[in-house]
Amino acid sequence: METEAKIRKPASLLDRFKGGEHVLCAEGYLFAFERQGYLSAGAFVPEVVIEHPQLVRQMHMDFVRAGSDVVEAFTYYAHREKMRLIGRESELESINRSALRIAKEVATATGTLMAGNICNTNIYDPSKPEQLEKVKGIFAEQVRWAVEEGADYIIAETISKQGEALLALEAIKAHDIPAVVTLSLSLDDDVTTDADGKLPIEQTLKTLEDHGADIVGLNCWRGPETMLPAMEKARHACKGPLAALPVPYRTSDAFKNMFVLKDVKTGTKLSFPCDLDQHLASRQSVAEFAVRATELDFKYLGLCCGNSPGHMRSLAEAIGRRPEASKYSPDISKHFMLGTDITLKKQNTVDLHNLIYEQGKAD
Repeated sequence: METEAKIRKPASLLDRFKGGEHVLCAEGYLFAFERQGYLSAGAFVPEVVIEHPQLVRQMHMDFVRAGSDVVEAFTYYAHREKMRLIGRESELESINRSALRIAKEVATATGTLMAGNICNTNIYDPSKPEQLEKVKGIFAEQVRWAVEEGADYIIAETISKQGEALLALEAIKAHDIPAVVTLSLSLDDDVTTDADGKLPIEQTLKTLEDHGADIVGLNCWRGPETMLPAMEKARHACKGPLAALPVPYRTSDAFKNMFVLKDVKTGTKLSFPCDLDQHLASRQSVAEFAVRATELDFKYLGLCCGNSPGHMRSLAEAIGRRPEASKYSPDISKHFMLGTDITLKKQNTVDLHNLIYEQGKAD
């Protein structure tokens, strides 16, 4: 990374939007650490923050190198309900403050923004006042810790119910700090839900904007192909900056959501959570998403569950960025079989050409 002498304090989130900039935010830490064997699929609690903080620090650095403008504190699912579920509620404040301090350290060292994070509680029920109070408490304590640890703004993410999203926004707006609120869509329709039933996503995002959210949009659950059409509706309804952070999986009109993707061999077994790799989107498709998103004037972009530094670099490069990791972007001209470098051995490229030619004739 840059030397400390060259690090400058980054422009604020809102100032960047005023200047017409895009802000890139890498999410997806849960799946990344599950793949590496440092947290358990199912509960998906970020215990790695407590047990292997150096790995969290390194992943933040890797995503910044790949183009992320934001270091998002790994407090997703580190809330009271999840910590209770795994029997570690006594470590609630410790895991949150540790994650926030790690993120702040990396953000300061790299000249990036640090975001606090709150998320779906999975206990929201508008018909039960005691549950609503628990949700409010969960949001309030996590936001307070994030503000105290120096977050530049707060992300409320992966929420599918309008009422819960409004409670999250209320907790953030109780402090003088910008709010990014990104929702996750239902399994089939472009809707959120609430006590009154299903609500069009553009209506919910407009409601959140009207209640003071600085940036609204969608994250997680859907891949690029099925997120963008819903976001196009929001573009016509909302006035402020919009966010789009899909999962890098190949969702489609038939399977709009990563939860319903099925095993490509059997066609019956659900792939979530541990067999989603077979549906991973290519880096080229991520680049195509980034181009289309910028054409639609979405200002806050990223990727969620399934993300990797390679995918993030492709997103950044697609909008004209050259992050540090671009030093090692592919250069196929030097590949021993596919390359065009004049110093390569011709028999290798000839062999490949002949193989492709023979396959073409067979087809």
